Amino acid sequence: MKKLILNIFFFFRFLITLAYELLLTMNYLRFINCLSQGRKRSPIRLMTEILYRSPPTMISMASGMPNASQFPFQEATFKLKDGTSVDINGSDMKQALQYNPTPGVPALHAWLKDLTQRLHDPPNMSLSEGDQKTELLVTTGSQQGLCMIFEMLLHQGDKILVSSPIYSGTRSILDPYQPEYLLVESDKDGMKPESLQKNLSRWSKEDVTDDKSDIPKALYTVPNGDNPSGVSLTEDRRREIYRICQDYNLLIIEDDPYYFLQFNKPRLPSFLSIDVDGRVIRLDSFSKVLSAGIRLGFVSGPKALIYRVQLHMEASLLHTSAVSQMIILKLLEKWGVDGFLAHTEKVAEFYNQRRDAMLRAADKWLTGLAE
Repeated sequence: MKKLILNIFFFFRFLITLAYELLLTMNYLRFINCLSQGRKRSPIRLMTEILYRSPPTMISMASGMPNASQFPFQEATFKLKDGTSVDINGSDMKQALQYNPTPGVPALHAWLKDLTQRLHDPPNMSLSEGDQKTELLVTTGSQQGLCMIFEMLLHQGDKILVSSPIYSGTRSILDPYQPEYLLVESDKDGMKPESLQKNLSRWSKEDVTDDKSDIPKALYTVPNGDNPSGVSLTEDRRREIYRICQDYNLLIIEDDPYYFLQFNKPRLPSFLSIDVDGRVIRLDSFSKVLSAGIRLGFVSGPKALIYRVQLHMEASLLHTSAVSQMIILKLLEKWGVDGFLAHTEKVAEFYNQRRDAMLRAADKWLTGLAE
């Protein structure tokens, strides 16, 4: 009898644990529209991944991969402003000129995951597997990543929460969907949590599970140096906004091109760094600190959603320019993480001094004429 009671106890404990884990698990189908759900893996892209894991002597006649020996470029050297140089040797150039895996040149992809781990320490990056595990995809600038995210998320006429005023580049992506913009007010400390709560007050939390409800699915925010307002979210507001998004099961689209240009240190924690649920999809960019023209950024977030963005990329661009990726990779390998961060500190200080000069000029020439 004791054994039976013990077995019943463990059985019910198992059911309670399972139910609790299910409550904690995100239902990502809410954030994937019909178009994105219809996307499948590209056989050609799958073949490219297989070839990258195959011995170099393998000859494939299945994927249309050209013979790199016929490309006219052999190697390249880039002179840096400190007098040193970055070299792309023959082997690296061969890889850069060839088709590469969609997530990114493998060595760069790994480097960026390490950088993300160091800067943000996402709670879900350490997961061994699962839809909530933090994954990463190299994109052709963060703008392309943002475009693919909205293509995955939105139906025509959907509601979306955005800061007021909203970045014009984001409007260019969103306007063709004819969305209903739910404007969240901001002040000197960034987006107001009470304004976000007020926008959502017309819905109950139960509407989240109602497929017929028109409750919004996502909040779009530029947390640092919001464009065009220029304001940054305080840490307290970030945590309060995240809590509200938990209550209403909102996806947070964290567009953060100015992360490395924060003037105050230490840097404010990102939404990704506090994302225990797997509800943040984050966009980073090298445009402001390394090169705008190289067009290199990366998206990080829950595996289930990064996978959907990758499927879009497989069917359209295939992958971000491997030449651009190789140039950045060799620079980052030369500098290391500490060297890269030291460079970003210099860039931030450059803009900080220009900001101060502009404020002095405004005080001198505009006092009494403008506020």
